[in-house]
Amino acid sequence: MIHASVQYPWLDVSSPIRSGRFTYGTLELDEGTGVMRCHYSLDDIELVETVDVGPGHEWTPAAYEAARIVALLAGVSYYKAGAPSVIDLGDMGVREGEREFIRDFYIQGLGEFAYRNGLDLTDLRIVGGVPITRNVAQATGDRQGDPSRLLVPFGGGVDSIVTVECLREARYDMELFVVNRRGVPRFEAIERAAAVTGLDVRRAQREIDPWILSPPEGASPFNGHVPVTGIVSALAVLCAVLDGRSAVVMSNEWSASKPTLVADGVAVNHQYSKSDAFESSLRAVLKSALGDEPDFFSLLRASSELWVARRFAQMTRYHRVFRSCNRAFHLDPALRADKWCGRCDKCCFIDLILAPFMDRDALADIFGAAEPLEQIDLMERFEALIGTGKNFKPFECVGDVDECRVAVKLASVRPDRTGNKILAALTEHLGPWRGAGSSDSATFFRPIGTHNIPDDLAASALV
Repeated sequence: MIHASVQYPWLDVSSPIRSGRFTYGTLELDEGTGVMRCHYSLDDIELVETVDVGPGHEWTPAAYEAARIVALLAGVSYYKAGAPSVIDLGDMGVREGEREFIRDFYIQGLGEFAYRNGLDLTDLRIVGGVPITRNVAQATGDRQGDPSRLLVPFGGGVDSIVTVECLREARYDMELFVVNRRGVPRFEAIERAAAVTGLDVRRAQREIDPWILSPPEGASPFNGHVPVTGIVSALAVLCAVLDGRSAVVMSNEWSASKPTLVADGVAVNHQYSKSDAFESSLRAVLKSALGDEPDFFSLLRASSELWVARRFAQMTRYHRVFRSCNRAFHLDPALRADKWCGRCDKCCFIDLILAPFMDRDALADIFGAAEPLEQIDLMERFEALIGTGKNFKPFECVGDVDECRVAVKLASVRPDRTGNKILAALTEHLGPWRGAGSSDSATFFRPIGTHNIPDDLAASALV
């Protein structure tokens, strides 16, 4: 791959040339160690993803099915380097509907990547693959998990903490699920919050092929965002199967389904793999491959960021340990921030969404006296969050524009925010405000849209 001469206004680099073909190779599995290796190739470049889910498990037909789905989704991390128009599944087994699922995962999940790199991925074709003909009963056998035992992917932020505590209040047995990079120190931002939960942690490790992390001299791969939550979701399902757990419970809210922007009539969603569309598609694939267990759904799917923030505001034991600032999750451990930066889009959003429900001094303590709402030079970031500025909504896991607008209005009427210049300016942008009890705010404190939460769990956990 070499650089083309085309330049894009939002990039400071030339665009690489697209590769010719991305091919799925073999899936190797060592049952004794629990290490699986997913082989791929990008033209003549051989790439390997290594996943370690630990030893001591019975690798049933269902576990092999779940591992196959991991391999299908993990390929996106390697495909993006060349973004070819052809994906060849080779001898990989595929069930009915999975080619369409994978194509959609690549196109929608790489929407931001394509936008930033000036690419059109709609020419993507999926070829190859070996049809799987055995039915679900043959794959799953007599497996049946305990219906009260849940696996909860945990990121150390507001959302997953609220999910854990809602499930705890409903007295469900659960274990946290965390994915680490193999051979790299764990993220302290996750570990501190996980420790406060007091729950056991089920871990899986990924090792990305070194070619992707440090391309050799002369190579010029594409770079950009991949739908990593989709890969984490599949890994969680695999571990749930291995451990006999009945469900994987995610923490993705209603707003994750809203596009970040619409470009030339095409919706681009930074959070696609957290969206309702992806959740529903993956559920269908899991149903075909694994049957009824494990279930897969988000506990917060019908909840707004405001609802979640209000719940979190009461969970004071987490206030000093939770972290959502992306600078705490740098791939290079030496570059990870050990506190909130107080400057990035994610810090601004978290501050804004909590401001209606938490005391100003408490938020200043969380951000180490560098609270974003007190830094007037961050005005443009807040304007982007509410959709009134010259910049569009940031490519981050942040709430919907309307949620952010309601947060501004609710925070601005708090006595401890009197005189806040940012909130005053934002409120002026938004026009007249009818008060904290008006219908436009009440909407976000009721269930929104549809969800896949089992009725008994919804009734006991979301109260």
